[in-house]
Amino acid sequence: MISQSIIDLAKAYALSVEVTVRVIDLQGEDIVLFNKNNNLCNICQYALSKDHKKCTDTHLYGCYQSKKFGGKYVFFCHMGLTLWVSPIMINQQLKGAIVAGPVLMREPDDFILEDYLIGHDMPGDYLDYVKSVPVLSTDRVDSLTNLLFHSIKNDNLLDNSDRQYQQDKISEHIHNLKEVENLDNQYPFKKEQKLVTLIRLGDKHGSQKILNEIFGHIFFQSGKNYDVIKARVLELIVVLSRAAIEGGADSDLIFGMNFTYINEINEIDTVEKLTYWLSKVMTKFTEQVFDLQDVKHVDAIYKSIDYIKRNYMKKVTLDEVALNSSLSTTYFSRIFKKEMNCSFNNYLNRVRIEMSKKLLLDETISLVDVSIIVGFEDQSYYSKVFKKLSGISPGKFREKRGMYTT
Repeated sequence: MISQSIIDLAKAYALSVEVTVRVIDLQGEDIVLFNKNNNLCNICQYALSKDHKKCTDTHLYGCYQSKKFGGKYVFFCHMGLTLWVSPIMINQQLKGAIVAGPVLMREPDDFILEDYLIGHDMPGDYLDYVKSVPVLSTDRVDSLTNLLFHSIKNDNLLDNSDRQYQQDKISEHIHNLKEVENLDNQYPFKKEQKLVTLIRLGDKHGSQKILNEIFGHIFFQSGKNYDVIKARVLELIVVLSRAAIEGGADSDLIFGMNFTYINEINEIDTVEKLTYWLSKVMTKFTEQVFDLQDVKHVDAIYKSIDYIKRNYMKKVTLDEVALNSSLSTTYFSRIFKKEMNCSFNNYLNRVRIEMSKKLLLDETISLVDVSIIVGFEDQSYYSKVFKKLSGISPGKFREKRGMYTT
């Protein structure tokens, strides 16, 4: 049951920052919704009328991601709008979330709208729809995200004692094992099988309980020998990843995560850090089973679009954009091409060319400087890409546009 204090906090936050704020349950449905004008933006009204479940799935996705990333998360909905969220935690249990937004993090223009409204059959007056959405800077969104997080944290709704809680549960299980006479010292394979089943079902809470019990067995039997425990943890990573794949998680993504985790484990130097780390790994594997794959893809795509448009003037690589979207490079490349109908590099070039067209209207900027400003290292390559995408050279474009602007 979500308390009245949480509802009051959400209302105060909404009225203070003047954005829409909703408290949602674990089905993604609104418990309450607050905003200054007591109505939703036009795009949200349109989206809800078209497909209510997509909206609830988006909010639910944000809820789980905020828990996963330590209490706050900024994400994009399926309409390309920005929201931020903090989870509601009561007695170690996720009960819902406070979701704020939507907003845009840039002034709308025709080129950006083309990407924000990918795949949506928006009405002819869609520009008016978009103009009903507040526009906030990236820095302000980040500040408002932190404000929401700390508001909940100060209200004792977020429990930051996960690590100690886990150690207490492991110690409790070890104590129980010591009380058992003639204890079989064999590895608890039955518990491992139960853990696999729970991960396949996406049951994070149940998985954590069984994992703590398995740790208790490992500690009790190994005498806290770090090398033995580390070997068992490596075995468990393989088991957990296979369980996630069997539960429906994307294999490319899981294998990419596996590679990262096996490298990370070499940096961990204590048993306590190791057990807490594996707990987080298990949570991430389990969450990949959670059936919101389409929403995850949309969030990743819009995150990459936003990243590119804020950094196109620099050297931008597929690896760094994939990392920014919290996906493996191979998996991100595949879903980007599928959703955008072009490769990552083709899209990056399109953004750079579109941005260069604005600079070409200023004849005081040389073609060499234009190419450098938008991120091309070589003017001849810039000219080649420009002609391929626009049908004419940058010089001809400047000449023709100059005729209309003089």
